Amino acid sequence: MTDMTDPVTIPHPWNPTPAQARAWQTQLATRLRLQPLDPNWSTLAVADVSSDRGSPRLFATVLLLKRKSDGSFERLAEGYAEVRATFPYIAGLLSFREVPAILRAFDDLEARHGRSIRPDVILCDGQGLAHPRGLGLACHLGLWLDRPSVGVAKTRLVGQFEPVGPSPGDQSPLIHQGRPVGAVIRTRARAGPLFVSPGHLCDLDSATSLVWACCDGRRQPLPIRWAHEAVNRWRRAARINEPDASCPT
Repeated sequence: MTDMTDPVTIPHPWNPTPAQARAWQTQLATRLRLQPLDPNWSTLAVADVSSDRGSPRLFATVLLLKRKSDGSFERLAEGYAEVRATFPYIAGLLSFREVPAILRAFDDLEARHGRSIRPDVILCDGQGLAHPRGLGLACHLGLWLDRPSVGVAKTRLVGQFEPVGPSPGDQSPLIHQGRPVGAVIRTRARAGPLFVSPGHLCDLDSATSLVWACCDGRRQPLPIRWAHEAVNRWRRAARINEPDASCPT
């Protein structure tokens, strides 16, 4: 999954200076392709990263899920990784810090699953196109793996939008520099909206439809909650069991 020779990818180091990272983002953004996602997608990989405040240790998980005919999800496999961050926490440059950990988790997922993993789409807890240079974490990861990807964030990084209605299902376009880069959606009454944006090989309508398909009445889509719970369980267990903690089975 981490092949540096992928023709879609512009190989780059994961520990550049902040100025170099911004320049890479600008270059990589030109390689994004936004297109309709196959509506019959069935396999979904969902990624999340967790860490203790101020700690360089990053814990990542990737869950491989199958969408069943009734719209529910079945867990097929899980991958985990623990890495030491080589890039600082800087707003707008989060992918340089977190994507290496996610790639390691994909490698672990493949080892546990026993074969190469090419999910129909990847769902990320983070930004996609709704980013100052048009390359949020979902875009960066989708480009690197050459897979369709979608970002779902709890907060806005860029853009303006009209107030979103109070009912689940209400949404408003997120506009940045005169063009739509995402959608602001209300998934639960009396809860803050979510910010959905396409990553790579997926357009905005497809990204929004996918996220709605993953919602079950809670604020966060179910697959993201599962990934968040899994990675935090492991992080807490690793902290308790130091120094010989290992990822769960």
